[in-house]
Amino acid sequence: MKNKLGFLPFKTTFFFLLLFYFGCSFAKSQQQNSEKLNLIPEQGKQFAAFAEGCFWCSEHIFESIPGVEEVISGYAGGHTNNPTYESVNTETTGHAETVLVSYDPTKISYKELCRVFFLSHDPTTFERQGPDVGNSYRSILFYQTEKEKQIAESVLNEIKKSNVWKNPIVTEITELKAFYKAEDYHQNFIKNNPKQTYVVNVSIPRFEEFKIRYENYKFKK
Repeated sequence: MKNKLGFLPFKTTFFFLLLFYFGCSFAKSQQQNSEKLNLIPEQGKQFAAFAEGCFWCSEHIFESIPGVEEVISGYAGGHTNNPTYESVNTETTGHAETVLVSYDPTKISYKELCRVFFLSHDPTTFERQGPDVGNSYRSILFYQTEKEKQIAESVLNEIKKSNVWKNPIVTEITELKAFYKAEDYHQNFIKNNPKQTYVVNVSIPRFEEFKIRYENYKFKK
């Protein structure tokens, strides 16, 4: 988390310094290589990948969606091989913190997962999500087939027309060429670290906001 604090009142500055220290990019570093995953899913399953800020938050959100069977935190969208958490946080690899979602297409569609994506983060902030700043936190909707690309673009237009977000959407729609699983300590981070400062002050409030926004959106459709 590369936080640009500016000139803030002391209490506000102190709060953001806590988030800065305990935030997404300040997790305890461990020596471990990332793992490039096979993007061919098991029979009867499909993959979808989304970058929308800190993957701790994204993983928790997508795991709550019926039809989603597994969510893996990792890195995608960059130009380097075998990225690590430390290298991605230098903002020189092009990779973004990403989640790979394994889902049952008989229970939830790729289209609905794209809606979840647009409603679970602010897609109007360029290279930023909440207190996390840098291109590793940019908004990316990944596709693997031409059909998925068309669906992603249709959902983007749907969200724009809904006016759920007032500012212009800056999400990239990009082909998923590779996905690297992040270090083990990032997997199921919120479940394993429910009292962590960033989790309590950023991840959980974001999840609660998403639930309200998603229910309201489904009601209006």
